[in-house]
Amino acid sequence: MTLGEALALARGRIARLDARLLLECATGCTHADLLARPETPVFGPAGAQYLEWVARREAGEPLAYLTGEAEFRGRVFQVSPDVLIPRPETEVLIDLAVDRLKAMKTARVVDLGTGSGIVALSLALECPQADVFAVDLSPEAISVARNNAGRLGARVEFRTGSWYAPLAGERFDLIVSNPPYVAAGDPHLALDGLPHEPQMALTDGGDGLDCIRAIVAGAAAHLQPGGWLLFEHGYDQGEASRNLLAAAGFKEAFTTPDLAGTDRVSGGKI
Repeated sequence: MTLGEALALARGRIARLDARLLLECATGCTHADLLARPETPVFGPAGAQYLEWVARREAGEPLAYLTGEAEFRGRVFQVSPDVLIPRPETEVLIDLAVDRLKAMKTARVVDLGTGSGIVALSLALECPQADVFAVDLSPEAISVARNNAGRLGARVEFRTGSWYAPLAGERFDLIVSNPPYVAAGDPHLALDGLPHEPQMALTDGGDGLDCIRAIVAGAAAHLQPGGWLLFEHGYDQGEASRNLLAAAGFKEAFTTPDLAGTDRVSGGKI
């Protein structure tokens, strides 16, 4: 089998770009190699790996889990089925956090439910004056995030536990989170490769607001006066999020849409 024949075998089964990326990852070839030397042989183990990946991609497994990495905010993050695949909508959360941190000479920040670490690491790299902490219930997710921090040179302190449990007595200038917010039974959970992603990171098993309620309720005890809470949520949860923030005593409660115009991040100031 040659490079050109390998691509042809995937035609009609998966997207051409996916096939190219899988072939490059399996063989170590480049896009230029595929264009200039399609007659290059693909030897045994690499060919077998490629064909296995094509079959798994055809069955709906996300490309990022097959290649083991995903790009976010211009950086390449390691991912595995223990963590969610980064999505561009989360950039809104980071942009809002960066805007607030840039006005602070020093700051303590915590990312609740860090997953692969995309939020915590992005803030640590883009706001070096901040001391960044990251919490996750899953030791496996913490391992992925810690590896990403080492690979990217981000200074982050990791804690394992549920929400504020590992943060007893500590206060921060900014709390950020991208918690599970999809309601149980939402048809989206069966689409776009989501069945392959960790369900505990997608849904609370209830109405989609349980984790947000816990984060909002516990935030005041862990924020400095004037500190901010920012969190991502579902397209239809903006009003409910603002109501929760107001009921918990937050001022300036707001909701910001993503680039598609969908409500995406809410927050407030204590």
